[in-house]
Amino acid sequence: MAKRRQIVPECANALNQMKFEIASELGVPFGHSATGDFDSEFAGELGSISGASMGKQYYGDLSSRQAGSVGGEITKRLVRQAQQTIV
Repeated sequence: MAKRRQIVPECANALNQMKFEIASELGVPFGHSATGDFDSEFAGELGSISGASMGKQYYGDLSSRQAGSVGGEITKRLVRQAQQTIV
């Protein structure tokens, strides 16, 4: 298993929340099997699920395409935000 490393550890919760919001938008079933069926975008905001519990789930049933689409969209949005900040 690859070790994930973050440049700014404080951003972990924000990135995790972004991951679940994007997965929900794209219809990728992140978090549905382990914690029940919920809308992850609003469940995290309302506090019904914690960011810590969301990050410890099993994602082995996702295809590479599903996981990659979420990761790709995260990258696109982060680049877009950075470009808007610079300009």
